[in-house]
This record gives sequence, structure tokens and C-alpha cells, in this order.
Amino acid sequence: MHIRFDVPADPAYPGRVAAALSSVRLRRFGYIGAVLAAVGVIGFAVSRGFSWGDRISPLCLTLVVAGLLSMLYAPWVRWRARRRSGRYAVEGAYDITDDNIMMRSGSESGGIAWDGVTQVRDTPEFWIVYVGRMPATVIPRHLMSAEDAETLRAYLAGRGLLRP
Repeated sequence: MHIRFDVPADPAYPGRVAAALSSVRLRRFGYIGAVLAAVGVIGFAVSRGFSWGDRISPLCLTLVVAGLLSMLYAPWVRWRARRRSGRYAVEGAYDITDDNIMMRSGSESGGIAWDGVTQVRDTPEFWIVYVGRMPATVIPRHLMSAEDAETLRAYLAGRGLLRP
């Protein structure tokens, strides 16, 4: 297998990459925030029926506010990443073989050996490549030809890396 494709200098592309990578890492903040907000609302509702409710209400309100802020943290980080990464738009390329993924962006280049990849997750726009438990890079499907994308999908499935 040998797949090669170019990445144009699109100002929106680095932001989409940053959003895809950060969404994986920041998903837990949404879950934690939902739990905190739910506990705060339940505690606030239950405390209204008891005499000690006046002492517990500030704690419940704090839990609700902390939960909402935690749920808003991930969208805020993605928005900042998109806003700041527009200036990083440079031409690049991917060169994917049976041995590794080589990426070039401007004058920088780097690679990841397939032996170090633990899984690849499928998203609507990218394949997110994991090394260990951390997302390391993305492979943009929309920049590949349909034949190359299907070849890579078959390769990933054959190695047992592709996870839905």
C-alpha cells in the first residue's frame, strides 16, 4: 500500500484538526459537568422540604454552576483552538505506507509507525490515530481519493485498528 495526498493551505483546516483532537480529550468534562449539575439540581429540590435546606442550597447552587461551567469548557477550548490555529495554515502532505504514516506541514515533517498505533477511530471527517491511549494525529478522509480511502480502510480493518 502506498497512499500519497496533499493538504492545501486552508486556514480552516488546522482548526478542524484541533477540534477533532480536543473533542476526544475533552469529552469527559461534559460528562462530569452533567453529573455535577444533576446532583446540584436534585440536592436543591430535595433540600427545599427540610429545615436544613437553607444551609445546603448554596452548595447545590455551586454544584449546578460548576457543572454548567464544566460542560461549557470543551466548546470554549475548541472555539479558541479554531480561532488561534488559522494562522498555521500551510501546505502539507501525507505519505502512508504499510510501515508508517509520514506527515509534512510546511518545513516540518514527522511520522508514526503502524506498530505503535493502538487504534484508529472513525469520525465524519477524519480517522483519529491513537498511540497508546492518546490521539496522536488525524488522517483527513475528505482530501483522499475514494479508492485510497477504501484501501486504507481495508488496511486498518485488516490490522484490527479500526474502531467505530
